[in-house]
Amino acid sequence: MPPPIVRFAPSPTGLLHVGNARTALLNALYARREGGTFILRLDDTDRARSEERFVAAIGEDLAWLGIPPDRVERQSARTALYDAAFDRLRAEGRIYACFETEEELEFRRRRQLAAHQPPVYDRAALKLTDAERAKLEAEGKKPYFRFKLERKKIAWDDLVRGHVEIDTASLSDPVARRADGTWLYSLTSVIDDIEMGVTHIIRGEDHLTNSAAQIEMFESLGAKPPRFAHHNLLTLPGGEGMSKRLGHLSLQALRASGLEPLAVASAAVLVGTAGAVEPVQSLDALASKIDFARISHGPARFDPADLEALTARTLHAMAYDSAAPRLEKLGVGGGSSFWEAVRGNLSRFAEAALWWRVANEAISPVLSPADLEICKSAAAALPPEPWNEVTWEKANWDAFVEAIKKATGKSGRALFHPLRIALTGEERGPELRALLPFIGRTRTAARLQGKKV
Repeated sequence: MPPPIVRFAPSPTGLLHVGNARTALLNALYARREGGTFILRLDDTDRARSEERFVAAIGEDLAWLGIPPDRVERQSARTALYDAAFDRLRAEGRIYACFETEEELEFRRRRQLAAHQPPVYDRAALKLTDAERAKLEAEGKKPYFRFKLERKKIAWDDLVRGHVEIDTASLSDPVARRADGTWLYSLTSVIDDIEMGVTHIIRGEDHLTNSAAQIEMFESLGAKPPRFAHHNLLTLPGGEGMSKRLGHLSLQALRASGLEPLAVASAAVLVGTAGAVEPVQSLDALASKIDFARISHGPARFDPADLEALTARTLHAMAYDSAAPRLEKLGVGGGSSFWEAVRGNLSRFAEAALWWRVANEAISPVLSPADLEICKSAAAALPPEPWNEVTWEKANWDAFVEAIKKATGKSGRALFHPLRIALTGEERGPELRALLPFIGRTRTAARLQGKKV
């Protein structure tokens, strides 16, 4: 089999949310695993709602997730292709003009529903005579255009859902072009998929019936349809669907809150599958977990609260090599030893900078007189230098603690809470045993004596 060519085709009409990320990641990681090509196709034919700020945001979101596209296309630059295919299909009788207004169509739909009939377009436009069409155009009515379905059973082997069969007689002929000349999704998407050589269409199950109509479009243009994989959709905890328009769980907001992109990616891909939602340390590792046959057929509830724990677990397991470039940007030193000392207590990556400042800059702890006496006893028991993470871990900590216990008669929280406040100014954090070598003996002794250093 040749390497796959896949595409993620958002409309730049809002911010991407986690549900959109699910589609993007499944496409990008499948292509990465199989040595294929990942195309970002901006479906920007909706001139009124498409905005350049959303185009930029989509690029930023994909980069943050670690899946920059191999190729970027914009539908607004491809209208000549659409015109040519449209003219061909119209000449063959597969595209026809319609003159109904939205109000007229809505009235017909309501009447059909009231009669317990499916709200399928009745093809009234095909019954118009040439004279009637000419009269409507003379009155200033501009036609919109539909693709004429063959009203037959369409079947395919879906990579997620298995055998799928849909009778296109149950569908309205899809609108291909609006009266103002702008294009709709269905036909242009097929034209692009043919021209770009797309081999797999991986998208949400809300496109399932669209696929039946689009398979007819592929065939009408003399092309073999790609393989389809219709994944389940993510919903909010209350069961409602996600919306770009309403800004649900936007990737921009998740990024701004400090969540880890690998945690977001893992949840977006693995929720609603037979696999466990667990932290991963690389996108390649996540790609290896993708199995379309193990994606559930029902909607999957996505709880944003789970991202907090998943981000923490991702950080706790993160290798220093992965963290090092980001630590450098934050101005955090100490090498792998410092990262090992603090990562187990991080809920956000940026907190590493807090602990670096705690170790290297002045703090202002507040201690009661009784706690200060405990800390002064600890200062007197400090082992001599040299201090480093090796010697401290091997020999000094246990002897140091035993000496303080003996001098103060304190243990447990009564002992360690004052020490932590004096040495870090924080109620909780990394183990003091791991942190003290980076604070250093001189600063440690001064802090234990109540000095703000």
